[in-house]
Amino acid sequence: MLYAIIATDVAHSLEARLAARPAHLERLQQLKQEGRVVLAGPHPAIDSNDPGAAGFSGSLIVAEFDSLADAQRWADKDPYVAAGVYANVIVKPFKQVLP
Repeated sequence: MLYAIIATDVAHSLEARLAARPAHLERLQQLKQEGRVVLAGPHPAIDSNDPGAAGFSGSLIVAEFDSLADAQRWADKDPYVAAGVYANVIVKPFKQVLP
């Protein structure tokens, strides 16, 4: 089943986000190689694809896991969690309608 992992950044997280980004992307690449990622990316803090120093306000990942518990365990191990980038993370089932 698909699950949405919706994370909100702490204020002024850009430096910590950039430092943890390689490890974060490595985990996403693993999911991608397994054919489990529907989409993943950050929420720019401003209305721009390149927010610069404004940074990001959070992230969204939609991916396939065997269960909600598995999705939560995966999210809990995200390098952004360990680096203190995320203030909170919500994991919930997701039903894809389009495309």
